[in-house]
Amino acid sequence: MARGKQPSKAQRAPKVHRAVVTHTVDDFEAAFWPDESPVDNAVVMTMGALHEGHAALVRAARKQVGREGRVAVTVFVNPLQFGPAEDLERYPRTLDADVKLAEENGADVVFAPSVEEVYPNGEPQVRLAAGPMGGRFEGATRPGHFDGVLTVVAKLLHITDPDFAFFGEKDAQQLALIQRMVADLDFDVEIVGVPTVREEDGLALSSRNRYLSEEERTRALTLSKALFAGRDVAAQGPKAVREAASAVLDGAEGVTLDYLALIDPHDFSEAADDFQGEAVLAVAAQVGSTRLIDNVHVICR
Repeated sequence: MARGKQPSKAQRAPKVHRAVVTHTVDDFEAAFWPDESPVDNAVVMTMGALHEGHAALVRAARKQVGREGRVAVTVFVNPLQFGPAEDLERYPRTLDADVKLAEENGADVVFAPSVEEVYPNGEPQVRLAAGPMGGRFEGATRPGHFDGVLTVVAKLLHITDPDFAFFGEKDAQQLALIQRMVADLDFDVEIVGVPTVREEDGLALSSRNRYLSEEERTRALTLSKALFAGRDVAAQGPKAVREAASAVLDGAEGVTLDYLALIDPHDFSEAADDFQGEAVLAVAAQVGSTRLIDNVHVICR
């Protein structure tokens, strides 16, 4: 470049990564596997309404497969996992914003199919059953929920055929069930859990947080405070963990507790009072009209 000559605006502008948006299985396959090059592939499965927690999953996927690998983000609100009284119709649909967040964090392809594309023969007559592990805690409150989750995850794993699939640790029981499904049914994929992303004040990021009023959001902080209180005394054993967390939640205004449990992560059963090792301290509660879940990992001595 000659002295004094400045690069044009086009030359100065950084390259912008663009994600290909697909809505059919055929279009997804063409975009995600454009050639036979032997690169690692990863998928992040979402129901949309993406936030920084999802962004962390996409970044982790990109880091795993490297610059040459491929990352897909699925955006699909799965009707099978919603109960009759749950918020299927109210669940936010924000595809344009979702695509922007996905591509900014390293996604190559966004797969946003219709219900008819995922279930072309109507509601599936054959589904995966989550078994005893899926009937506890979230499964007890939401019967059939995890059957719907595992069914769609299995379908999307077949469609996307990734080497790695990334899920958030905030949905601890879901993550445990997907890991167990992959192990029990010999899926050829590695399931990777990514730590929960929180606001500065401790509130776990969730697509449902947008339903909270300012006052309800303040009340929702009780959940993370209870979990942190339990985690802080984990060295004293399971009983101390439960008591410390319960003390924060007892009488909390505007918070209707569903469950608070110290859980053995291997089978998602309640940890005994003499349990030692890593456990999941989990909570679910209704704040206003919004149901929230959260959890932390604790090491019981």
